Order: sequence, then C-alpha cells, then structure tokens
Amino acid sequence: MKTINGGVCAAKGFKASGIYCGIKMPSIDNQNPDKPHKNDICMLKSDMVCTTAAVYTQNKVKGAPITVTKANLEKSGNKAIAVIANSKNANTCNADGIEKAEKMCELTANELNIPKEQVVVASTGVIGLVLPIEPVEKAVPILAEKLDYNGNKEAASAIMTTDTVMKEYAVEFEIGGRICHLGGMAKGSGMIHPNMATTLNFITTDCAISYALLQKALSDVVQVTYNCLSVDGDTSTNDMVCLMANGMAENKIIDCPGEEYETFKAALYEVMANLTRMLAKDGEGATKLVMCEVNGAKDEATAVTCAKSVICSPLVKTAMFGADANCGRILGAIGYADIEIDPLKIDVSYVSSKGSIDVCKGGYVIEFSEEKAKEILLDDEVTIKVNLNAGKYGITAYGCDLTYDYVKINGDYRS
Repeated sequence: MKTINGGVCAAKGFKASGIYCGIKMPSIDNQNPDKPHKNDICMLKSDMVCTTAAVYTQNKVKGAPITVTKANLEKSGNKAIAVIANSKNANTCNADGIEKAEKMCELTANELNIPKEQVVVASTGVIGLVLPIEPVEKAVPILAEKLDYNGNKEAASAIMTTDTVMKEYAVEFEIGGRICHLGGMAKGSGMIHPNMATTLNFITTDCAISYALLQKALSDVVQVTYNCLSVDGDTSTNDMVCLMANGMAENKIIDCPGEEYETFKAALYEVMANLTRMLAKDGEGATKLVMCEVNGAKDEATAVTCAKSVICSPLVKTAMFGADANCGRILGAIGYADIEIDPLKIDVSYVSSKGSIDVCKGGYVIEFSEEKAKEILLDDEVTIKVNLNAGKYGITAYGCDLTYDYVKINGDYRS
C-alpha cells in the first residue's frame, strides 16, 4: 500500500468540481468583504454506478440532506452515481429543508441525466438559516460542465466552513493482481464529537466489493477512526460518511470475508485514520493535535471508552493548551469513564517530537521534570500514553487543545 495524490479523484472513473455560487455565511462573508470568495458548492460523479455505503449522525435532530440521502439510497438499492454538497448553510431545522434537498438532487440528476435517487446530497454550515435555492440552480450546470478527473481540490475546498486547511488522503493497493485506489475528502473543525459520524466525508474507490462488505468495512472502521475523534463534545446534525465503489479496477468482486477483504479494510482504515488526524489537528482555534493512546486494556471497548474520556475532557484539553503536565486531570477522566479498571495499575506518559516523560506509575504521580514536560507539551502534536496493564487491547483517540479562540470563533459564528 502506498500513499498517492488525488483525494476523491484518486480512484479510476471519479470526477469532481467546485465553485463559488453565493451561498452566504455571515461570519465569513461579512468580516472579510474584500477576501476572494471560497468555493461553496461541489459535485462528484462516477463514470459507473457505484455501490454505496453510508453512516450518519446519531443526533436526533438531523439535517434535511441526511433524510433525503438515506431515502435515495433505500430507493436505489444502495446505488449512487453523484454527490452534490454545499457549505455555509446546513439546510437544517427549516420547514422547507426536505423540499430544498430534494430539489438539489433533482437539479443534479437532470443535468447529469441520471435517476435522482442515485444522487447523494449533503450540506454543512449554519443551522436554521433558510437555504436559498437560486444560487444552487445557477451552479449545477456550471459544476457539471467543470467536472474533471483532477477536480478534487476544487471540491475539497467547497465543503470547508471554519476549516483552515483542506483535508484529503488517498492510497493505492492490490487486490487479486489488480491495482486499486481509495481516496477521500473531509471537512470539519468544530461541532465534532465521537457519536457517528462527526463530519462530512466522501470516500471513493475503484475496487469491486459487495454492498454487505462495503457497509461492514465502513461501519467497523468508523468506530476506531472518526468515532474516536472529538474537538468540542458537540455532535452535529448533518454528519455523514459516504463510501462509493464503482468497481472500475476490474478486480474479482470481494463478496466474502478473507485476505482480500482485509486488504480493502486496511486501505479504508489508512485513509480514514489520516483524515481523522487532519480533522483533529484543525479543530476550531486549536494550536495542537492531541492524541490519547491507550494500551493494556482488557478489550477494545474498554480501550475506546478510556481514550475518548481523556480526549473529550475539557480540563485535559485546557491543560494541553497551557502545556500543563497535571496528569491528575487525565486520571480523573479515566476514573469517571464507564469502564472497569484497577486504578493502581495505570501508567501515564507524555510523548512528542521533543521527547517523552513518565508522569504516573501504578496509579500514583511520580517525580518528573516540569521543565522537560512543558517542552514536550509545547509541541504541535502531543500524545498522552495510558497503559491500563490489564490486557492486550489498544486504541488511539484524536482531539485537540481547547483555546480562547474556540470561544471567539463560535461566539462570532453568525454575527
């Protein structure tokens, strides 16, 4: 397996485009009137019908695009050809939300001459603002005309809201003697919490695989990637991960578990894990990526719950911002997690490119150099290592520090 360029266009047969159409987001457009407009709508299309799997937010308040996408995939037998997605406006909690989301699908389907139930629709941005459909109507023909096998960056920029960087990743791997590709793009900076699915994510592959195994791979991998990610503890209303497979690599279809399925799943993990890292590092107002690596758990569920508890703790997150080595906050977060542990077996250390330092052994804080610890924690990527010394299972959760700027960004989000 090797890393390649191309994002959602890395896989054979996928084209993308992105443009600015004029959807307004007050905090972006009002504060930067002279700044060049960023893309705010994108399209993704496959040359062949795709087997399509998806996972969605568990928030009980769901955006209209999620309702429409789920209905479309049910009608089409989990088949899709195209995606239409916009930023700046979430099309959520609006009386006409379903109507607008269905209209976006209809416009796309008519322009591409495909069934409207084979269109995935997604929106992200401010919740509760009515989505103006007129800019979308003007944009769809232009997006269709601009579709390009190298259009991944135009599309990736179009789904950004408060993101400061585009998030793309792709890999190449071999199945049955055929070279396959899998790549994706993601957006997300705030309103991110591990409760499926945390952000908008679109992943494409030219590997041929059955729907049952495609959905299983996505559902399994999301548990140890996006569901181990938290920026601020808020689960969005519009989150989804959409995985499309068009089979154009012409490998023999993967329709049963085995070595080829595990290879595909490893490629999916590679892409989703790296996108997860990017999402965590670009958290709103964040100055550093913070990871919690838990080892020695009695089972995977214990490891996941423990790592999430640490990474979600506001006190841990603020300590990381201040480069404060107070591991009592970490022990406290482990202690209130819903898991069975022996507190007197816990070891904790901090690791970064500046070195590593042990701060807790057997559940007790030990003497350590505060100066060395601060140097380690001032790095822009920090790992909190926790060993429960109770088994063989481990997991890494991803997050970021909590800063003054997070409050400022969200205090000004609509103003």
